[in-house]
Amino acid sequence: MPQSAERILDHAPLFREPEYQEMFARKKATLDCGVGDAAVAEQGEHTKSWAYREKNLAREALVVNPAKACQPLGAVFAAAGFERTLSFVHGSQGCVAYYRSHLSRHFKEPCSAVSSSMTEDAAVFGGLTNMVDGLANAYALYGPKMIAVSTTCMAEVIGDDLHSFIQTAKDKNSVPQDFAVPFAHTPAFVGSHVDGYDVMVKGVLENLWKGAERKVNGKINIIPGFDGFCVGNNRELKRLLDVMGVDYTILPDASDQFDTPSDGEFRMFDGGTKLDDVKAALDAKATISLQYWNTRKTLDYAESLGHETASFHYPIGVRATDELLMKISELSGKAIPESLRLERGRLIDAMADSQSWLHGKKYAIYGDPDFVSAMARFVMETGGEPIHCLATNGSKRWEEELAQVLAASPFGKDAKIWAGKDLWHLRSLLFTEPVDMVIGNSYGKYLERDTGTPLLRLTFPIFDRHHHHRFPLWGYQGALRVLTTILDKVFDKLDADTIVPGKTDYSYDLTR
Repeated sequence: MPQSAERILDHAPLFREPEYQEMFARKKATLDCGVGDAAVAEQGEHTKSWAYREKNLAREALVVNPAKACQPLGAVFAAAGFERTLSFVHGSQGCVAYYRSHLSRHFKEPCSAVSSSMTEDAAVFGGLTNMVDGLANAYALYGPKMIAVSTTCMAEVIGDDLHSFIQTAKDKNSVPQDFAVPFAHTPAFVGSHVDGYDVMVKGVLENLWKGAERKVNGKINIIPGFDGFCVGNNRELKRLLDVMGVDYTILPDASDQFDTPSDGEFRMFDGGTKLDDVKAALDAKATISLQYWNTRKTLDYAESLGHETASFHYPIGVRATDELLMKISELSGKAIPESLRLERGRLIDAMADSQSWLHGKKYAIYGDPDFVSAMARFVMETGGEPIHCLATNGSKRWEEELAQVLAASPFGKDAKIWAGKDLWHLRSLLFTEPVDMVIGNSYGKYLERDTGTPLLRLTFPIFDRHHHHRFPLWGYQGALRVLTTILDKVFDKLDADTIVPGKTDYSYDLTR
């Protein structure tokens, strides 16, 4: 083998060494059942055809690479945004390892969550004992201020009742009677991570607001929604609100939890909305959601208590930011300052500077419903055309709403909306109706490899690139970053297409 203490190779060049190539050839000969390369290539070409596309879009009993995750992941993310809150997932250890690893790989930060460690006996007899012991251990070992309980498939299938289980655990002194243990039933076999986020935020508010009398003040609650860019976006949001002088509470705020410093101190809990502020948020005048499809139940709950409510769809771009700031100004009575008007003008100037490179570019956009709607709207502001808009967790109602947005712009006339479809569907769409760029997450790299369509990673999860989440996408400054990201991809593609000296370098220009 080529590896030795004196010659250490990274895995990429290592597997190109002769020893590994011979091993791969033997494996291939064993596993391909004698089909042969020609037959494989022929079938591969068939998957690029319109005939295959029609069969692909017609399938109902199989999902291939969906652009969504399960409910408990959203619940774990939501819990991380509250002060010293430990996420406790009632289910098996393996499920919780997935939620922790998914968030850790994206944010490059530890994600703390514990499990009730249900196994076969709990699946038969119920997980009450696991809950009683697990809450006691979590409370004693980690010293949280709140424990937020969610569920996995196992607990939901057997019908474990979280409310009674938690009360029994308190009666058995696992945690004090007055200790906050909000909960949310999050069956992973229905809905998606955005639904888990919604019911967990609602569960926390219900737990901390119950029995309290509302005394209305002028504050505004803002719910960011499930957002892989929360580190950059929440900080940009707070900057905008502070510039306006708005009195607000973010419910919840995970920006510090997923961006802890390296200074010699391990922070199992960091930042998060203070629980006293969450309790006081009952008295707010209004509750605003920045991602409606992430927060429908929470908004309904706030409205039932007398809050004014408003919702948006991931505020990227000029018009989306305008609408958010004007609504906040209306609710708070605070004027939008001149400094933000100037930021807006600078963004428009940047878009005008680059419009010749972006006008007419065609895009495929996938991700959560709010993100897809927001990004489609933004690319149309740049003169781009969102040809394919796909959300695996999108509903018929989302599809109808987005259709109205697209119909209002000449750049949306050729757009198609694909609710409930997955990334294998999108692969067929890209082969049969090609676009210039795909906007999504890291899972799109396989689409980029297969179809040659450049990928922009602008939503959760991003595993194979670092630190994107530390910079905002929201607001005028965030839109400027998105604009720059798109332009960099356009110019990189142009350079790659004109790089061969004497053949294609007639447009390998220094100035663009």
